[in-house]
This record gives sequence, C-alpha cells and structure tokens, in this order.
Amino acid sequence: MGLAGLDHTVMKPTALALNILVAGIGAVQFSRAGLFSWRAFYPFGVLGFPFSLIGGAINLPGHAYYPAVGVLLLLAAIQLIRSALGAPEDQEIPPREPPFLPALLAGAGIGFISGVTGTGGGIFLGPVILLMHWVEARRAAAVTAAYNLLNSGAALVGAYATLNTLPKALPWWLMAAGLGGLIGTTLGSRYLPEKALRYVLASILVISGAKLILS
Repeated sequence: MGLAGLDHTVMKPTALALNILVAGIGAVQFSRAGLFSWRAFYPFGVLGFPFSLIGGAINLPGHAYYPAVGVLLLLAAIQLIRSALGAPEDQEIPPREPPFLPALLAGAGIGFISGVTGTGGGIFLGPVILLMHWVEARRAAAVTAAYNLLNSGAALVGAYATLNTLPKALPWWLMAAGLGGLIGTTLGSRYLPEKALRYVLASILVISGAKLILS
C-alpha cells in the first residue's frame, strides 16, 4: 500500500483488517500445535487492548502519518535482517515467563503505537519478548499472533469509530491477502529457504518505508 501511494485514511483500516485475517490464521495454527500459553499472553493483552483502541481512534494527518509508518517499516526491516542473520547469543539464557508489570507496560505502549499507525504490534512485541528472554522463540510467535489479533481488532474498532468508513475494495484485498498467504506458505515451507524470504520481505519494507518517509 505504501508503494501504491494509497491515502492514509485507506491504508490504516485496510492494514488492520489484513492483520486480523493473518493473525487469526496464525493464532489458530499455533493453538492447535499446543504452543499458545495464556500465562505468556495475557499480561501483554490486559492494557494492549484498550490502548490499541485509543490509538486506533487517533488519525494522524497525512504529513505525520506517512513518515511515522515509514520509520516503523524500516525498524521492522532491520529486525527481519537481524533475525535472518541469526543471534546465537539470544539463545544462551533459558527463556522464562514474562514478568507481569514489564509485560503490562510493553503491551500498552506497543498497542498504542500500532493502533495509531495501523501496523501490526507483533513486529515490535516479538523482538521485545525474545530480547528480554521472556518466552522461547516458537511460543513467542504464538503470543505475537494472538496479540496481533487482539490489538488489530481493537484498533480497527477505534479507527472505524472516527473514520466511519471502510474501503469498498476491502473484501477483495482480504481475498488477495488470503490467497497470497496460502501461496507464500507453500513456497516458504517447500521450496524457498526462510532466510531468503526474510531478506526479500526486508527489501520490500525498506523500499516502502523510504518512499513513505520521502513522500
């Protein structure tokens, strides 16, 4: 959407709706695999939900929205590259459950930022969880998917309450995202190495982020 130059009033609710679709699929898959832990998730969601709702109701003007999202996309690209390169030192400390108060504050802050910008909170929550060694990697992905589902749903409600409209083409974009996710999952699981996919996505994020910042 950043590359296509869509208006920010279209980008935000569309991104949130797509987040809900993808996060919902991921949350179900992780839950079926027995990786979801309510104790690891709920401290992030307690304040993540209301702060995402508040953030979603705040609609920045275009001249502030585009640079803000651009910076977040660049940060996400850096995290993708970092994860592709690998960080063995992060695995040296045994994972543990997230402490309640820090997780509460992290969920609130990330929820608000992701709600305002319409970006998935998981691109920030995942790195925080792994950096602090609160949850091991696979369970962190499960927590991230559930948090994305919660915070994107709340933010979309807030955004709709103030924008009072959704893009007419949204159902088609949801279908395209679902189909693209299916194709991407097939390619990623059977043909393309995970690191290559992360580098490709990081490149797209860098180009999109730079375009939004310079627009």
